[in-house]
Amino acid sequence: MAVPKTKVSKARRDKRRSSTWKLATPSLVACSKCGALHLPHRMCKECGTYNGRTIKVVKSAAVNAAK
Repeated sequence: MAVPKTKVSKARRDKRRSSTWKLATPSLVACSKCGALHLPHRMCKECGTYNGRTIKVVKSAAVNAAK
């Protein structure tokens, strides 16, 4: 059986583990219609469009002001 030759300190152990728990920031893209940032391959929450088509009618101040 494999047995550790020396004790691994808490700092060395935690330093090794720290890189596996890093969270990646989500990539955001600008909406082609309103310019708001949203997640790629998902509907824009501000105007309700995806890929140039209106998917959902969203009631917000920005949409009502444009009309």
